[in-house]
Amino acid sequence: MASIQKRGENSWLLVVEAGYDANGKRIKRTKTVRCKTKREAEKELAKFVVEVEAGEYIAPEKMTFAAFVEEWRKKHGEKNLSPTVLDSYDSYLKNHILPVFGHLRIDQVKTIQIVNFFDKLAEPGMRKDGGVLSSTTRRYIYRVLRDVLERAVEWQLIKSNPVAGIKKPEVDTKEKEIFVEDELIRMFEKLTDEPLKWRTFIELAVTTGMRRGELLAIDINKHLRWEKLDGEDTLFIDIRDNAVKAGREVIIKEVKTKKSKRSIAVTPEVVPLIRQLANEVRQNKIGLGDKWQGGERMLLFGQSNGLPTYPDTPTTWFTRFLKRHGLNEKKVSLHGLRHTYATYLLYKGYSLKDIQELLGHSNIRITGELYTHFLKEMNKRAAGAFSDLKRKVR
Repeated sequence: MASIQKRGENSWLLVVEAGYDANGKRIKRTKTVRCKTKREAEKELAKFVVEVEAGEYIAPEKMTFAAFVEEWRKKHGEKNLSPTVLDSYDSYLKNHILPVFGHLRIDQVKTIQIVNFFDKLAEPGMRKDGGVLSSTTRRYIYRVLRDVLERAVEWQLIKSNPVAGIKKPEVDTKEKEIFVEDELIRMFEKLTDEPLKWRTFIELAVTTGMRRGELLAIDINKHLRWEKLDGEDTLFIDIRDNAVKAGREVIIKEVKTKKSKRSIAVTPEVVPLIRQLANEVRQNKIGLGDKWQGGERMLLFGQSNGLPTYPDTPTTWFTRFLKRHGLNEKKVSLHGLRHTYATYLLYKGYSLKDIQELLGHSNIRITGELYTHFLKEMNKRAAGAFSDLKRKVR
């Protein structure tokens, strides 16, 4: 049984009976909607009946944010997001958002609470190692919270999105922690005694600026290519794929943007390392026979059984390597090697446009925002150069 009750101007109460509870009491589901006419309200009632009978109705007056996230995941996340994106959403929800908002009723999550939440995220100690969350992480958390609450608006659980009036966290333009030339030399020296796989991985990360997932997705047969350049044979890496986490698995998928698809020449001194490692991978596949799990794919930095390496593995290895050799004073992360690559090339005279193309940024604005500090320093040096010239004028 279903009914409509007019509550006020353009406001209607929808009532649908949903059987009886364990005590024999009638279960009623109610919902208030905004409609100009009774005919419109009747259409909403028909939809409401379907929701209740299908077990899809969500009662906002009792639902916590945590409970809503479960509904969001089943009704939206699993149907509309890729496994890798959903995995990222789950991670940010679990580690950052739910501990703060999970216990609140969905309609009690207010804008001022979210403002305070993002202020807190910018403070030291919010990262597992006690450091500061990057602006990239805080911007992703903003995206997740906004998107989840937008579904609550669409499903008429709340009237407006409390995130809508909050400005997205700005890109952090502070100087990045990088290695300078003498520190790079020290690192390369220490790498010579490390396992071939990780030595090659780190040297490629520094000398190509490739992302972690791009390196882990390098297929010996698919992405390594020789080409004549200025009369010399040059090895190129064609970047087309990316290794990403999807739940407990690692999958190889195409890079996200057209600009991310690029080809980078390998530094000649790193080529012998790649050749040796590629040969080891081929021999390992032959030796394993039926136990090889990589199929036709032969990943340069895959596991010994042919499956993709979990993305956190090289990060953990690099952190321990730096600590083991006393190279961790600056707290340079694995991703920091990408910044090291870009900054080193900028100092060597490469243009911002060159760096954008090599890094695979979708537009030059992203590159400019990341290296604002360096560009300001370049401006200062340019001004100083003319200052020296002016002093010579009598």
